[in-house]
Amino acid sequence: MPTKSLFPDIEIPNVDIWTLLFERKDRPYPDDKVIYLDPDTNRSYTYAQVRATALDFGKGLKANWGWKRGDVLALFTPNCIDTPPIMWGAHWAGGILSPANPGYTAAELAFQLKDAGAKALVTQKPFLETAREACKIAGIDEDRIILMGDEKDETARFKHFSSIKNFSGTSRFRKAKIDPKKDLAFLVYSSGTTGHPKGVMLSHTNIVSNVLQSANAGDYQLTWTGQKDGQGDKILAFLPFFHIYGLTVLCHQSLYSGWQLVVMPKFDLERFCAHIQNYAITFAYAVPPVILQLGKSPIVANYDLSSLRMLNSGAAPLTRELVEAVWKRLKIPIKQGYGLSETSPTTHTQRWEDWQSTIGSVGLLMPNQTAKYVSAEDQEVPAGQTGELWIKGPNVFLGYLNNPEGTANALTSDGYFKTGDVGHQDAKGNFYITDRVKELIKYKGFQVPPAELEGILIGHDDVDDVAVIGVYDESQATEVPRAYVVPKKGVEAGKEKEREIVEWLGKKVAGHKRLRGGIRFVDMVPKSASGKILRRLLKEQALKEEKDDVKAKL
Repeated sequence: MPTKSLFPDIEIPNVDIWTLLFERKDRPYPDDKVIYLDPDTNRSYTYAQVRATALDFGKGLKANWGWKRGDVLALFTPNCIDTPPIMWGAHWAGGILSPANPGYTAAELAFQLKDAGAKALVTQKPFLETAREACKIAGIDEDRIILMGDEKDETARFKHFSSIKNFSGTSRFRKAKIDPKKDLAFLVYSSGTTGHPKGVMLSHTNIVSNVLQSANAGDYQLTWTGQKDGQGDKILAFLPFFHIYGLTVLCHQSLYSGWQLVVMPKFDLERFCAHIQNYAITFAYAVPPVILQLGKSPIVANYDLSSLRMLNSGAAPLTRELVEAVWKRLKIPIKQGYGLSETSPTTHTQRWEDWQSTIGSVGLLMPNQTAKYVSAEDQEVPAGQTGELWIKGPNVFLGYLNNPEGTANALTSDGYFKTGDVGHQDAKGNFYITDRVKELIKYKGFQVPPAELEGILIGHDDVDDVAVIGVYDESQATEVPRAYVVPKKGVEAGKEKEREIVEWLGKKVAGHKRLRGGIRFVDMVPKSASGKILRRLLKEQALKEEKDDVKAKL
């Protein structure tokens, strides 16, 4: 029998995100509570300011651009405190948000803009050149590019989002009517093994469900008031808002629960530690590479991190060794959770009190879900046995945009999502993730599709054939992409050629897709009779190479 959550089911109201966040009657904190704070500029938004700014922007979209229900607004920006009011303003106007990785090249961004059918793009000034190039490729007029953040365009050619407002005739604009179960709130892009990112269609109900599931089973011990200064828990937000992990657990959960979010544009260890010390940060969502640095970097010793009550790790498996290293050094507890873009994202979490007794587990299934581990023959396996994790619940996505085949392969007829992750559960209901069915490489929580890199590398003049796999880099506590290249006849394979190809590829892809695992030159790429690359054999070869390297150093 499928496993039901050990947490009691909760009521999921049939409302859109705006209604949940801004029309609720049970909000426990006041209008003037500061929710989003930029520690570099000290600029901030209270709850009331978020709502007012979002409302102005939503009305401005309708007044200036005739925004309609279902229109897609793309975001191309690092973390910024302007992101929440922009996305909720678009939701008020009936729009769909599609956030993109600010590390994308123009070609990568253009693919997402075209696939999502984006009608406009919001970016920051430093990213304007790439944004303009991508919009030109995607057929989006430049007057539909607007700016956010602290820098404005001196030429006044590109408007700031704060000027996209409707200052007159506001009474004629009304909030769009939304069908929460069917209308999309977000189109987030998750890389697939075909090489092209897939648009994950998340409805308003999907996000509303996950916010409430987390509030009732996840980090319910975080509070909006109390702690040493009476201001409640303060969350350090460096996880990217363009990723569903940051979108839901940071942007949405903070406003729903009244936590203060101290927003970093991206991760930097020294700033991370300084902000914890200076702002008395009490909680942070993290990823294993960050945990690794907390356990080993000498920088950490220069700061007082004692205000941290707990860390939550997600996006990739966390080892016992990392948890125990940080606990031994800093006495900071670390718990783990699990989720995917397709599940909005969080499906499992360790309870605070269980962090030490269930290290290695992703915790318990959250409310209103059922899950099962399934064999290769699609038969459910009993507790303790290994299988692929399938999940069903109101937070499971509607499907992949423009990809009926991918949707059919991912969702069963009775509503289960096949996660592609392998593991088991124990007798107490704790779930474990041990491997992946999918071939995706996970670099620091980012998904890297091998086929995409192979498709680009095969275009290099000196490459005859190529296969890409993920190899584990212990020093970074993450997988990194490595290419196995068959060089063209007459090409001298060596360190110089490796460096040249690595740099060549690096100019064509986002930073997280670079060949940090280097290149190995081989005589042939192992393939099946049907031509499929046998990555398993390459992984075995990589392990042998690693052992040989260790022996050579002895």
